[in-house]
Amino acid sequence: MFHPLVTQLKFARSEFERCMQGVSSEEALRRFLPMNCLSWIVGHLASQEHYLWVQRAQGKDIAPDLQNLVGFGQPASTPEWDEMWTLWHKITDEADFFLSSLSTEMLGKHLSWQGLEAREDIGTSLLRNIFHYWFHMGEAHAIRQMLGHKNLPGFVGNMQTVRYSA
Repeated sequence: MFHPLVTQLKFARSEFERCMQGVSSEEALRRFLPMNCLSWIVGHLASQEHYLWVQRAQGKDIAPDLQNLVGFGQPASTPEWDEMWTLWHKITDEADFFLSSLSTEMLGKHLSWQGLEAREDIGTSLLRNIFHYWFHMGEAHAIRQMLGHKNLPGFVGNMQTVRYSA
């Protein structure tokens, strides 16, 4: 069983995938300045998960060039749509190896990468990751509206698997 915050991350991921359904490869590369394109958003969220849950948490680097392509602070790019989704799936699958092991006690610990301890603990990083998804889903919805897409999915979707109970 996953920690409740991991369940929330997994729900945010599923909503992210739902948000992007119906986007063509050509549309995914279109930019409405100053926003990035949809393919960049997919890669960007993969980059954050890679950094947090694959590099820091597991000491692995399975996408060494991703940070330079779509990482925070990098210049705008229009990476290939299918490639970004392939990397996103590969990275989130790898991240789940770590995330599935999280306990409440572990959330207060700090991860490190290349000898540097993270400023935020695991729990705060997990919250940041969840909120990052929701931020970019709003942006992706705006881009899809500008692309002329109709009947976009409503947010938030079916929460039966993530219901709160005390």
